[in-house]
Amino acid sequence: MRASVLHGPRDLRVESRAGLTPAAGQAVVRVSASGLCGTDYRIWSGDRPVSYPLVMGHEFIGEIAAVGSGAEGLQVGQKVAVEPNFSCGVCPLCREGNGNLCLSRTAIGIATHGGFAEEACVPARCCWPAPAGISDEQLLLAEPLAVVVRAVTRGEPRAGESAAVLGVGALGLLAIQLLKAKGLRVLAVGRTDRRESLARALGAEGFAATATGGAAEAARAFSGREGVDLVIETAGTAEAVGQALALVRPGGRAVLTGLPHEASSVDFFSVVQRELRILGSMIYQREFPEAVRLLADGTVRGDALITHRVPLDRIQDAFAAHRSPEAIKVAVII
Repeated sequence: MRASVLHGPRDLRVESRAGLTPAAGQAVVRVSASGLCGTDYRIWSGDRPVSYPLVMGHEFIGEIAAVGSGAEGLQVGQKVAVEPNFSCGVCPLCREGNGNLCLSRTAIGIATHGGFAEEACVPARCCWPAPAGISDEQLLLAEPLAVVVRAVTRGEPRAGESAAVLGVGALGLLAIQLLKAKGLRVLAVGRTDRRESLARALGAEGFAATATGGAAEAARAFSGREGVDLVIETAGTAEAVGQALALVRPGGRAVLTGLPHEASSVDFFSVVQRELRILGSMIYQREFPEAVRLLADGTVRGDALITHRVPLDRIQDAFAAHRSPEAIKVAVII
């Protein structure tokens, strides 16, 4: 099989490797497409250390090519989305239902070989069968949508409330759709107005750009009060944390789901004074099947976010495309 192998920072080579054989409890997935995200870029660039050589790719879909003993419920030829994070299952965090916080959690494509290859060998429990009729381009957004489903659920949204989504990348544009489907009015907040038209087409009723200032004022005008009821932060920058807290009303909720890699400055006097609820949201627990369902029934449009499609043999171009201002989701087609 062909696989894109990272041998060091930016040293990515498409190579021939032996075909994979599943062990007990595993399945081999014949990969059809893999999404590329900021985590992949940080690994590729060397900003996030990993063990080399590594086949990256954690947002991938495909068909079951082979199953090991004990791989219940999977059949050869079945289309699946792969849930790339799995926990140890035995520690106190796992036993209490917090597997996403497991200190021994394994990430496919980061700690083990992933989906930038023609085949990937994964735990069978990580394979979620796709409903009949769903397109590959819809299914490819299952992993990031699962992140968003958990973040939105953590925020306890109620129909009729006002919400702001901070960041209009893939996660933010998915969050806009999910909040709209739950009956909230949504203000999209981006760094610039580049994606205003798309955000509105996907359900945002208002838009504000942080680069020009006035986002907090826009939130007050949009909500008709001191700020929005709920903020979902997806930008993943140090500045975004403070921006999220500036958008929410006293007594409101802010869910942080981006992963800033620099220290953030937070005015905790204001947090206390306004009794804000700040909630972290880390990947997902049991939200993956719900994400697949939302994509299958068309509640959320994932295909609208795929801006670049790059074949595996030109995977270096995919990393260049990821940095393009036009890029939302880059798909590596196997």
